[in-house]
Amino acid sequence: MALAMSTSTIALADDGIPGPEQDPYIFLEEARSPEALDWVAKENARTLAAFEADPRYAQLKAEALAIFDSTGRIPFVSFRPDGLYNFWQDKTNPKGLLRRTTLESYRTASPEWEIILDVDALAKAEGKEWVYQGSTCLPPAMNRCMIALSDGGEDASILREFDTKTKQFIEGGFELAEKSQGGVEWVDENTLLVSRNFGEGTLTESEYPFTTREWKRGTAIADAPEIFRGDAKDVSSGATLLRDNEDVIHARIAYRGISFHERLWYVWQGGQWLQLDIPTKANPVGIVDGHMLFSPDVDWTVGDTTFPADSLVAANLEEWKASPNGAKKSLVWAPGYRQTKQGSTVTAGGLYVAMLDNVVGKVLKFNFADGKWASSQIALPDNATIGIAASSDDSDQIMYTVSGFLEPTTLYYTDGTAAPAVLKTSPSYFDPAGSTVEQYEAVSKDGTKIPYFIVKPKGMKADGSTATLLTGYGGFQVPRLPAYLGSTGKLWVEKGGAYVLANMRGGGEFGPQWHQTAIRENKQRTWDDFIAVAEDLVKRGFTKPEHLGIQGGSQGGLLVGTAFTQRPDLFGAAIVQIPLFDMLRYHVIGRGASWIGEYGDPRIPEQRAWIEGYSPYQKIVAGVEYPEPFLWASTADDRTHPAHARKGAAKLKALGQPYYYFEDTTGGHSGGVDNDQRAKLQALQFIYLMKRLMDERPAK
Repeated sequence: MALAMSTSTIALADDGIPGPEQDPYIFLEEARSPEALDWVAKENARTLAAFEADPRYAQLKAEALAIFDSTGRIPFVSFRPDGLYNFWQDKTNPKGLLRRTTLESYRTASPEWEIILDVDALAKAEGKEWVYQGSTCLPPAMNRCMIALSDGGEDASILREFDTKTKQFIEGGFELAEKSQGGVEWVDENTLLVSRNFGEGTLTESEYPFTTREWKRGTAIADAPEIFRGDAKDVSSGATLLRDNEDVIHARIAYRGISFHERLWYVWQGGQWLQLDIPTKANPVGIVDGHMLFSPDVDWTVGDTTFPADSLVAANLEEWKASPNGAKKSLVWAPGYRQTKQGSTVTAGGLYVAMLDNVVGKVLKFNFADGKWASSQIALPDNATIGIAASSDDSDQIMYTVSGFLEPTTLYYTDGTAAPAVLKTSPSYFDPAGSTVEQYEAVSKDGTKIPYFIVKPKGMKADGSTATLLTGYGGFQVPRLPAYLGSTGKLWVEKGGAYVLANMRGGGEFGPQWHQTAIRENKQRTWDDFIAVAEDLVKRGFTKPEHLGIQGGSQGGLLVGTAFTQRPDLFGAAIVQIPLFDMLRYHVIGRGASWIGEYGDPRIPEQRAWIEGYSPYQKIVAGVEYPEPFLWASTADDRTHPAHARKGAAKLKALGQPYYYFEDTTGGHSGGVDNDQRAKLQALQFIYLMKRLMDERPAK
């Protein structure tokens, strides 16, 4: 039966989930079917004809490509015993080079690099669109590695054993030639723990592995014994090793991801898997100064003591190994008001934790000495976004990144004997002199104050005339922080546009509670927060709806989709990137089932009601003027899947609504796989924004 386009929702099948009888665009869920790819080709041709013909397009793409190919950009590295490793892409090497250098050479303006793996040459020799997905190496030498390669950029990859000394794949070595999700971990030179697709009955509904095997060199993976099995209803499950910074294996541990945000943890003890008595929203951090550390995302009561959410909790390692659930727990650190952890690393010298203090970055170092835990703040610039870029396991070497919207990224280094010092600074890619950064708060529908940053031209008149781009994320406890604008600064801010970053609930800017208060039945709060920021921008006179655009990807694409369908009057442009969009079928598209912990399960009537209240695909209706959205996706995206954006565009087309659609036929979930394609995507989006927000158009 045909889709009833005039209604606000799609008629549901008996199980409550739209099927082919209710939804005529389900054919677009087949990523590479001839019918779907023909539809994509026609849409791409129409969009490219509209945007590439704009006289500004060539300049914008050239400006973006110059930034992406810049030889002056910081070559970020990782520490290994035989040097500093970097993966580099540029005009000459679009697929990239894995290379290494020495610290002494890296300190210079022009380091001397030794090429370890040329991915372009490999792809040409094998006739594949190889995309380098990283490596897993055997400690402590780290010269035996399993290299991950995907064909076209999808998450699923193959794995091959590689020797960084000979710079060759090892003939007859470990190889997993069938592409799959999942990974490996080295036990020793001849043993791997492998979590992959082992055939029928080994993948979850979310299409992730839930079994782990121990694979010995010289044997077939099919014969490798299974050492851990979760459940097909899990998001994912697997076993791993608990190593200290000296590469001593202290235990085998395993987990079952019972939802995206919840895990059951196990330790191998006495010939069986013992479940750890910790909250499902808690995770092991690692071994520090003879202690096993944990971090709960909820309050954790042990005996008469309650450890607050987002804290660090320790147990003596030997006591914990003897009695994982009976070992005494003690507090290492608890967050203050509007503080939250953002990442951590363990070196030979201690635990380093990057954190946010009211959305301002800092790093604390933790050590256990004289019978107690002590912390000290690392001497890094104030009022900046700070991250841990690299660290060494066997020394106290560590690198930090420091940046802001207008401040190019600076890389700091220390060997642990002195305060961090500037090692490298990224070039300035746009002129910041004409811009200023300010922070404001909007009041959401329920009265909650929602902070946001605006990068705006100095002296900007509050007459609503400034073209403004609003972006955000608001999900999965992921924070969006001030970071150097780079190509956005060059292609948008330098040309007179304002840029706004909103910090909605659902994200991780203020800790676990900021996230947990806006998930599942309360997910509408994220959308309300975003709309509140947009309204505040108009109220303050920064912009007007006809000059206000919104942009977001993945969960952020869903954010943009909810915004322009709930408040089409509030926006003049909407870029919907690699989005979630059809939320009544998201659990059967791509890896959607893994995110039920964030959004709910549309198969359950009560939960379907939450989702149906905002699902953008179902909210596109006839008779409403939408802001001519630009949806784009990637054919190789096996995470959110291009079907979401495709179906949104198809429904807009059926209703006679203006829109644009583009699909990158090679990139994965992050878009283009090389710099030229990334520059193209940037240019297409900013041409769209200029046409919609800067060029003369009738007022809304």
